[in-house]
Amino acid sequence: MYISINNLNIFYQKYGNGGQVILILPGWGNNRETFNYLIEVLKDYFTIYILDYPGFGNSSMINSDLTIYDYTEIIYKFIKKLKIFNPILIGHSFGGRIISLLTTTYKLKIKKILLIDVAGIKRKNLKLSLKTKLYKLLKRLGNLLPINLKTKYLEYLFNKFSSNDYKELDKRLLKTFQNVVLEDLTKYYSRINIETLILWGELDIVTPLKDAYKINRLIKSSYLIIIPNTRHFPYLENKYLTTNIILEYLKKDII
Repeated sequence: MYISINNLNIFYQKYGNGGQVILILPGWGNNRETFNYLIEVLKDYFTIYILDYPGFGNSSMINSDLTIYDYTEIIYKFIKKLKIFNPILIGHSFGGRIISLLTTTYKLKIKKILLIDVAGIKRKNLKLSLKTKLYKLLKRLGNLLPINLKTKYLEYLFNKFSSNDYKELDKRLLKTFQNVVLEDLTKYYSRINIETLILWGELDIVTPLKDAYKINRLIKSSYLIIIPNTRHFPYLENKYLTTNIILEYLKKDII
């Protein structure tokens, strides 16, 4: 199904017919399908919505560079247009960024939150900082080259300094990706006052475990459960344990 928001066609799916609504906000990219197992378990008890973000999956490609605030506004309008009331929010990785803003900057009634290996905590990384400064310096030096050499030189720098995930992105999403990952959302996590369960992969290196402890401290009404021997996708790597924990957490909300 599609819904038009901010001149973008947003693809979403709806499952189940339970009284309590769950909105799942996936991580960055087209990984809506990674929640299929969890949805299969929950749809007998809840009504579930899940979507593709603009620029990914079946949704429209973005027509301008976006920020995390733009994505959050789109999700807010999605909730209002579909008349979703008092939802439970489940967010993985990038989805946590949106939840941190959605629950603290908009007047929405939210039942509870479930965060899975979420992003948005900016960490000091001396090695990465030096690498970024070197890249910017070498990029500026490229302006001194003749135009026929400059293009090849900049392409070489991009391939040399960029991560694999960054290089694989559609070029129309590169600036948006930069806008998103550079935004520190620590202060927004600290303002969340809704009951929150935090699930985290013990071996996660994308969003390390120390972020889980920090978010747990920031959100006063939160509980942290660490999923052993899993990385950034505990709901896939140990789907039985993770899904049972989620179902146990949500069972009192079954209407």
